[in-house]
Parts: sequence; C-alpha cells; structure tokens
Amino acid sequence: MSIPEFNIEKLSQIVRELSHFDVPASANLVQATPTTRRATEQLIRRLESLLFPFEHPWEEAVEAQGTAARIELLGRIVWDLAHQIHRGQPHDCAENPCQILCQAFTTALEFSRRLPALQSLLYKDVEATYQGDPAARNHSEVISTYPGFYAIMVYRLAHELFLLEVPLLPRLMTEIAHSQTGIDIHPGAHIGSSFFIDHGTGVVIGETARVGNQVTLYQGVTLGALNFPRDVQGQIIRGQKRHPTIGDRVVIYSGATILGGNTEIGAGSVIGGNVWLTESVPENSRVINQPQIDVKAVTGNK
Repeated sequence: MSIPEFNIEKLSQIVRELSHFDVPASANLVQATPTTRRATEQLIRRLESLLFPFEHPWEEAVEAQGTAARIELLGRIVWDLAHQIHRGQPHDCAENPCQILCQAFTTALEFSRRLPALQSLLYKDVEATYQGDPAARNHSEVISTYPGFYAIMVYRLAHELFLLEVPLLPRLMTEIAHSQTGIDIHPGAHIGSSFFIDHGTGVVIGETARVGNQVTLYQGVTLGALNFPRDVQGQIIRGQKRHPTIGDRVVIYSGATILGGNTEIGAGSVIGGNVWLTESVPENSRVINQPQIDVKAVTGNK
C-alpha cells in the first residue's frame, strides 16, 4: 500500500475550506484572540498568592519581602489582566486599539480595587469550611488543600470579572477550576457569604442560581435548569432566570437535584441526599428521599 500524495496545495485547499464555512445568522460568533489557558492559570496562581501570601507563595519573594513584593505582584496582575481582557475583545474593536486597551486597564484596575472585599469574603468561606468539617485541622489546610474552597475562590474572582462584563476570561477561569476539582460553578451565579462545599465532586451551580448566606452543599448536588424557554423561531431565550434560589442556612446533601428558575428553597431547610426537587419548599423544611430497602437472607453458596 503506497502513501497517498501529500503536498502544500492540498493542505492549502483544506485550510481555505475551513476558513470560509457558512455561518448561520443566529450563530453570533465573535472573532477575537482569546486568552490562553496557560496565561489564565498563571493569573489564578498569582491572585491566589496575593490573597493568601503565606499559603500559596507564587514566588518566595512574596513571602520574604512582604508588602513591597505584594505591590510588585499586584502590578503584574493588573498588567497581565488588562492584556488578557484586551485579547478577548472582538476584532471589530481594532479600529480604536488604544482606546480599547485603555478601557481594559481601567477594568483591570477596578477589579484590583475589589480584591480586599473579595479577600474578606473568602476568609468567611474558609471559616465556614473549617467550622463545617471536623476533619479540617486548621485554616491553612482549608486554603491549601480543599477542592471546594479552591472552586469557590476561583468562582468569586471570576464573578467579579463577569460583573465587569469581561468577555471569555471569567468562564475560562471557572472551567479551569471545574477541570481540577470536578466542581462546576458558572461565574454568573450569585452566591452569598460563608459558603461551604464539602468533598465537591459533581457539584453543578448554573448561571442564574442564587445562593444565600451560610449554605452548605455536598458532593453531586445540582442547582440546574428544568427547561429552556424558546421564542417563536424555536431559539433559546437567553437571560431569563432558569436556576433555583437557595435561602440562607440551607444544607443540601449529596446527589440532590434542584431544578427550575421558580424553585425556591426556604431559609433553614435541609434537603436530603438523592432528592429530586422542581417545586419550592417553605422555610425550615426537611425534604427526605427514603428508598425502599429490600433485605434478603442468603443461604448456602450460590
């Protein structure tokens, strides 16, 4: 069997075909030069080191030199973030590149101003995790090793960028956390303070979910959409609330699925494991799924 003909002309033809496909009007594709995954991972590491310098030193100088090193690190973060924001802008913004870059730096600086408040919020999440898990020896262990806290940290950073209407980057950040922890939190979700995710694998929190203060989720919990409303042309209607609202001090155990934009879980409620909910429940409710258990005696070796 001979090797097929392989030349530049044939490769060029394939590239031309790939570059000129028909795009339906509804596709709404945005041409941009997106930030890379590696650059985003570096941004997360630097932010982590800035917020928790004694737990995640991005470089030894941050811990050794204190304030001066953190100022330098923050400068790097603002610079890198501004350029990543700029790279994510559509190509039709290229007519005013200087203006777009200035806007990107303005956004990056505004994000940096929000970091002290974010740090305070994250320390409440650390405390909630420490108080909620007797296996946690100290706060440092939570910050350094708990996948639930890592996913929450990345979400809170991405959420601020989402609120600042930064394209692409917030979603890329939470997808990096998703791939590392198995916890999928959309950056558009609204989550209150003192949030605790125990174990975490398989947790899903949708874009329009609203979660109150002092909420605890266990592994495998889904706060999802029941259905997707469509317009007369059959296209999905975007921007409507599709995911549930969880009140303060709610505990949701492993495998529970709560769906729908009109579904509200009242404050102080406990949702048991493997419960399927598409209706609201009042405050201080206990919702339990009790499966039928069939116990049979085994006789002999069969």
